[in-house]
Amino acid sequence: MSNKAIFAQRRDGRVAALQYLFAWSMNRPANLAEDLRVFFEGMEQPRDHYAFGEELIHGVIEHAEELDTEIKGLVHNWDFSRIAKVDLAILRLSMYEMKYRKDIPPVVSINEAIDLSKQFSNLDSKRFINGVLDRLKGQLGRDARKAE
Repeated sequence: MSNKAIFAQRRDGRVAALQYLFAWSMNRPANLAEDLRVFFEGMEQPRDHYAFGEELIHGVIEHAEELDTEIKGLVHNWDFSRIAKVDLAILRLSMYEMKYRKDIPPVVSINEAIDLSKQFSNLDSKRFINGVLDRLKGQLGRDARKAE
């Protein structure tokens, strides 16, 4: 598979993860596996096309409490409960990548988050998300432009 195809597949995975995590944030299912099965059945591509996105979904859900605590510490002069649900899903997704996916350079995760905010949120969200993720980037203690 070419780099361009891998990039497109990862983008599709991030979009699917964002969509799922947005819905999950408002209505957490009793049976995650069944809920994911139904979600992926409704997608354009076969489920394995979204394998990267599914990894992100599981990672974010597993670390949601910790990610939310981190977000609360990074947002300045902002009430956590007032963060738009779509922006919260983007932050959780990107912060999970930055903290736990060492194979992805943090700047890539930030750029992807900004692209997702342009597609699914509003102009103000782009600045807010970039500011929060930039603060996290400064705390990571690793080269933001390199995968490890």
